[in-house]
Parts: sequence; structure tokens; C-alpha cells
Amino acid sequence: MAMTEVPPRELPPEDRPPTARPRPETAAVQEKTLPFGFVAIALLSIIAVLGALLAVALATVRLSDKPAAASGATAAATGATKTFDIELGDMFVKPSSISINAGDKVVLNVMNNGAMQHDLKLDGKTGVPLLDPGGMATADLGVITADAQAWCTQPGHKAAGMILDIKVKGAPAAAAATAAAAATAYDPKDAKVDFNATPAPDWKPFDPTLQPAPGGTVHDVSFDAVDVVKEVSPGVTQQLWTFNGQVPGPILRGKVGDVFNVTLTNKGSMGHSLDFHASQTSMNVNMRTIQPGESLVYQFKADYAGVWMYHCGTAPTLHHIGNGMYGAVIIDPPTLDKVDHEYVFVQAELYTGPQGQPGDLAKMQDSKFDAVMFNGYVNQYKFAPIKINVGDRVRAYVLDAGPNENSSFHIVGTIFDTVYKEGAYRLQAGNAEKGGSQSLDLQPAQGGFVEFTVHEPGNYAMVTHKFANVGLGALGIFQAGDAGAPMSH
Repeated sequence: MAMTEVPPRELPPEDRPPTARPRPETAAVQEKTLPFGFVAIALLSIIAVLGALLAVALATVRLSDKPAAASGATAAATGATKTFDIELGDMFVKPSSISINAGDKVVLNVMNNGAMQHDLKLDGKTGVPLLDPGGMATADLGVITADAQAWCTQPGHKAAGMILDIKVKGAPAAAAATAAAAATAYDPKDAKVDFNATPAPDWKPFDPTLQPAPGGTVHDVSFDAVDVVKEVSPGVTQQLWTFNGQVPGPILRGKVGDVFNVTLTNKGSMGHSLDFHASQTSMNVNMRTIQPGESLVYQFKADYAGVWMYHCGTAPTLHHIGNGMYGAVIIDPPTLDKVDHEYVFVQAELYTGPQGQPGDLAKMQDSKFDAVMFNGYVNQYKFAPIKINVGDRVRAYVLDAGPNENSSFHIVGTIFDTVYKEGAYRLQAGNAEKGGSQSLDLQPAQGGFVEFTVHEPGNYAMVTHKFANVGLGALGIFQAGDAGAPMSH
């Protein structure tokens, strides 16, 4: 019997499965959206991946900024140990510059080939100790990641050029320029001179009276090189390097043909020496530098008359002179008239360092002096006038010790009838030309003397007629008789 196909029965709407239901458009969109929790997890995963990728990129950028990038190599610090042989000499370091990669460990083999003691320390702190001439030492400076300097810490040696530049490859040029500028700047702690200040009641001036030449033809003299802290202007103290604890050093006097045996003993903290301009001797024998605790005998014969400078000649000589190591040797000419008074005045500049410390070598190199003074103290013969009588004949010996500035020695209200400069009379009293002189002009290391007589009581100012320096301390006063009113100019 034939079968009849029965069409499927259509279910009522409420019994149909959900997929068969007609849905509005909004329902379709909601069904395609992921649940919130799943979305959050996915987003966090993406952010984490991006963060890791960004960290890698930044690390690559940072490494590319390291010094090695300058040569195109991988920029990571090498960590290698670099060893350098360094020679120290008198006011130089050789080589003066070395180059490394960031992160290199630096070792220095240091040899002192100079004639004095030197050291070499990174930033003035870590390195080889003070080495005697011929000494050697090795210093491990550790890992260095940026441009740096090592230098000799002996006073003045860094400023004189004893610097080792440690260059890290690729370091910004601006940093090097900044370091160079800082190296040449004066110390802001340098003491300031107050030209309106006055000395304490117990202050004593340097006695300018010149003693007669001692008898005999052989003079045995002892000089001790010693560091002392002394007042150089009211309220200003400096650590001075001196001969026998005084500035200027002892004034020596003799006649042509006399022999001087000078025993120098170094009781200071660094090498020192002597250079007598009145002598004729090899500089590497009598003038050699001796170390603390050592002595030498410097013998010379005075073959020529004059007012001669002596000073320490140890490098940097500028620093040793500028810090007080100078004095005068007076060898009388065969013809020397009788006078009532003889005085000696040594003009020099003052370059202050910090209170109680040595003078500033950088200022000396630039000739930026803080004051000019006679016999080692600013304005001292203004505070302690030199007293003479009306009608007295006075001879004033003058040495310009410098180390940099010249002098035009002048005494206000007088005329010099006799002038002796650099071994010869330029003018003598009673000359047929009736000539007189107003000033004795001297360059550093030149000397001479003048003679004069005052005819009225009063104050007679002693100055250098380079008047900018009068206001900087190069001023003294001769008081003749009843001086009366104080000086008004």
C-alpha cells in the first residue's frame, strides 16, 4: 500500500529553539560581543606584550647611546681591564690623556722621572702615593664610566699642568668643556683683602732697617725652608713657604769678592731649592731641588755689585715665589757715600688662596693679584710709619721680587739726587747737570737704591707710581719730625 508523506508539524513559537527565533539587530550585535572578563584578560595580555617590546626597544636605545656606539660596535660596557704606563715629570704627565670604553677598569703603572716628589690621584683622592724621584707604583682606579681626571696633589702642580685626562669614548663634548672651565676657575673660597681693615694691637711690622755689611770676606748663612701660616693683611692669613719663617727671606749683604756659604735645609712639606741671582753656577748643582729632610751647601762668590734677588727655583717657580720664597742680596758698590739711614723694601704681589692655605697658582698664572705690598704685608708702613728727622739723608734699597708686576718707586714730596739701578749709578748727588730723579723704575727681579733728604717736617708717602697698585696696598709713609696733620691724599 502506498505510503503518504506527512509534512512536518510546525511547532508553536514558544516551543521553537532559540536559534530559530527572529532577533532584532541589537540582539545580534550583543551576541557577537565577548564577555567583559575575557576582554579584560585579552587587553592585559596585549599590554604586557607591548610593554615587553617597548622595554627591549628602550634598552636598545640606551645601549646605542653608550660610548661604543661611536664606532658602530655593540654599546654594552666591555668590563675590560685597561693598563697604562704613566710618566710623571716636573710639571707634566705623559701621556696627558688616555681613552677607554665606559665600564673599563683602569690600572696605572706610574713612574716618577721628575726631580721632585709627585703623586697621581683620581679626582685628587685615589691613586699612587707621593713618589720620590725614580719611584714607581701601581694604582687600580677601578671601573670608570664617565670622563674623569687624575692629577698630582702637591700644591700648585695641578694648576701647573700635572693632569691626566681620562676620556670615555663618546662622552659629550659639553661635559669636557665644563670640566675644563671648572679647572681654570679661581677658588671661590680664596681670602678677600679688606683695604679698610687695620691690624690687631699686637701686630708687628717687618723691620725695614738694613744692617751694615758684616766684617770679613766669608759669610756662613743658614736657611731653613719652612711652611708657616702668617698674616699678610689685616685678618688674612696664608700658608707661606718661607726661608727662615719670614717674608721676604733674610736680607744678605756683603762686598764685591765676598764668599757666601749658604746651607739650605728643607724643613717644609715639599721639594725646595735656591737660586741666587748674585751667583754664577750651574742650575742643576747648587740650585737643585732637595726633598724634605735634606740639606745642601750653596757656595758663591759675589763678583758684581748690585741689589740681587734670590728665590726658590723649584717648579712651578711662579708658585714658590708667589707664595713667599724670595729675598734680597745686597752687594755694595766700591763707592758708597755715608748716609743717616738705610732701609730695604721688597715689592711683591699677593695672590690669596683660602684662609690659612697657600696662594692661588691660577691667579699667579693670570697675574690677577689681590694686593701689592712692601716687605710681605699689605699697607704695613701706612700702619707703622718710618720715622726720620728733617735733614736726614736716607738711602732706600728697592727690589722688585714680582713675580709678575713692575714697580715705579716714588716718594711723594722728595727728589732723588742719587739713583743706582742694576749695578750702575744713573745719577749721583752733586752732578754737574744739576739733575734729579722722581722714580726708580724696576721690572721683576731688578733692584737698585735711591738717596734723598727731606727738608720740612711732615708725611712723605712711599708708593709705586703705578697708582692702580697704591690702592691695592703698595703704600707706606716716612714721617719727618712733627708730622702734623695726617696725609689727605
